[in-house]
Amino acid sequence: MQYGFVKAAALSPELRLADCAWNAARIIEALEAANREGVQLACLPELCLTGYTCGDLFLQESLLQGAEAALKQIAAASRGWNLIALVGLPARVDGKLYNCAAAVCGGRVLGLVPKTFLPNYAEFYEKRWFAPAPEGVREVACLGGSVPFGARLLFQCRQLPAFCLAVEICEDLWAPQPPSTAHALAGAMLIANLSASDETAGKAEYRQELVRSQSARLLCGYLYADAGQGESSTDMVFAAHNLMAENGQILAESEPFGAGRCVTEFDLERLAGERMRSTSFTPCAAGYTLVPFSLAPWDTRLTRPVSPAPFLPPEGPARAARCERILTMQAAGLARRLAHTGAKKAVVGISGGLDSCLALLVAVRAMGRLGRPAADVLAVTMPCFGTTKRTRSNAELLCRELGVEFRQIDITGTVRSHFADIGQPEDQFDLTFENSQARVRTLELMDLAGRENGLVVGTGDLSELALGWATYNGDHMSMYGVNAGVPKTLVRHIVQYEAGRAGEGPLREVLLDILDTPVSPELLPTAEDGGPGQQTEQLVGPYELHDFYLYYALRFGFGPGKILRLAQAAFAGRYPDEVLLHWLQNFYRRFFAQQFKRSCLPDGPKIGSVTLSPRGDWRMPSDASAALWLAEVDQLKETMQKKAQMQAQKP
Repeated sequence: MQYGFVKAAALSPELRLADCAWNAARIIEALEAANREGVQLACLPELCLTGYTCGDLFLQESLLQGAEAALKQIAAASRGWNLIALVGLPARVDGKLYNCAAAVCGGRVLGLVPKTFLPNYAEFYEKRWFAPAPEGVREVACLGGSVPFGARLLFQCRQLPAFCLAVEICEDLWAPQPPSTAHALAGAMLIANLSASDETAGKAEYRQELVRSQSARLLCGYLYADAGQGESSTDMVFAAHNLMAENGQILAESEPFGAGRCVTEFDLERLAGERMRSTSFTPCAAGYTLVPFSLAPWDTRLTRPVSPAPFLPPEGPARAARCERILTMQAAGLARRLAHTGAKKAVVGISGGLDSCLALLVAVRAMGRLGRPAADVLAVTMPCFGTTKRTRSNAELLCRELGVEFRQIDITGTVRSHFADIGQPEDQFDLTFENSQARVRTLELMDLAGRENGLVVGTGDLSELALGWATYNGDHMSMYGVNAGVPKTLVRHIVQYEAGRAGEGPLREVLLDILDTPVSPELLPTAEDGGPGQQTEQLVGPYELHDFYLYYALRFGFGPGKILRLAQAAFAGRYPDEVLLHWLQNFYRRFFAQQFKRSCLPDGPKIGSVTLSPRGDWRMPSDASAALWLAEVDQLKETMQKKAQMQAQKP
């Protein structure tokens, strides 16, 4: 319940055609198992109490009475469950027969939802037996009482109002205007579909795309339970292909002709945030009836996939395609700016590190798009007190292999002169010592670009901008920042992708060595072993954690508690909770304190759904307080300490 997680299950237990009592027993077994697993929402297939393929038996009084008795049995069993269940059955209303979903919770039937669109083509003949859903909602007799009946019902949990559920049945999803569209606009955060979709070649992929795309269009969770074992195979087969999707992502799926069971968690807080920020999502609840239900408080154990690298697609062709597309976007943006300004050179400060490596690769691609030679890229290395032999060598090798113009400007003398001007001791390794070098490098690049009629290409990435890990008016500034929308974790994979494309040879070798080089601004004297005198991730924290925090804080607006919960799932076994909290606190502290740098960023292309451009997606006052967020982190720390103390006191 905390943080809006609801565990849901799509279940397709084995059935026997027309044997309602046997079917009810199997359904109760499946629901009891789901309840033990902590499921709050369970959906079963269309007409599961009787079987979908009963044909003209649907017009038999015995079958209809058997279905009603089975529903009564399931309702009685539900008194001991902490879930709402949706089961399919034929139901008589006002002398007509309807293909219905019954919502069952807490020992009673909450409502009956009839199917709106009845297929009557090819292998389907539903209009032979059933009537389509009538307009409106009204009370009808059911199990000795009365319940609301109609397609426009919303079932809402009192303890978690975002847990708002609506139902459509099989063909409804295939219709040009599915009922679920109106359901979502009326407030349904979860859509359940009770289905009996027979299997034909290629249909599984189409079904999957329907569920996935509808969940994306409606910014909802979509739960699809399909008929399976036990349905008649006279003319069709049923595969129990169950699907669960959230905002365009398939979270869980049962293999066709497999076990017919899938379980995952929907993140209702995430969906609510998406709807809140979408100006295209216009609520309209006219004509809907709200049916409340109650569940005991629950604590959901996460089993849904939580990637530790949310900016990256899964490994394989998708990741390679994403890297190629990002490189193309970066190069297209830079090419447009070079063409517009008439710049003769793209000037890149090259350090031998990851970010400047990516910027250089992008600059070469941009020249290629313009039909210009790589030599129109001017790469400049500016060694000083902290430059290592390894990075200096890699910078030169990279430039040689890419065919760009390479220059070295040793800024040591200039920096020393500047130190003398401002009275900075050369052996005082403070912030002024570091920032002076960064600003001198920018000074050299800007003036060199002016002399060459060139354009300075920025190298700083999205992660550095989030943490403020840049010197104001130093590496923070450029004439076009090609990496401004690319987080550090993604920078690494794009360079890895380019290394893979390079084939065997010196270019691949130097790219791989750059990937293996510790991330460092090289602004402090080198260590005794010749390595960098400072390593960024030892100072600000692991970039994989900060990118994770950045993604969920900006993309979904989650607070520290929710982000910690997700991080615990994503990094289980890798980082202890106290480490996660330590760097989470550091993230918020730096993110708020460093906004002033982001308020005056140079232009650069938006790459993904998270960006920090003050002219685009992120507009934040530079003097905003982080007190609320840091207080929540402190509360999380206090709670964690109390739990540790209680654990230590146990015998």
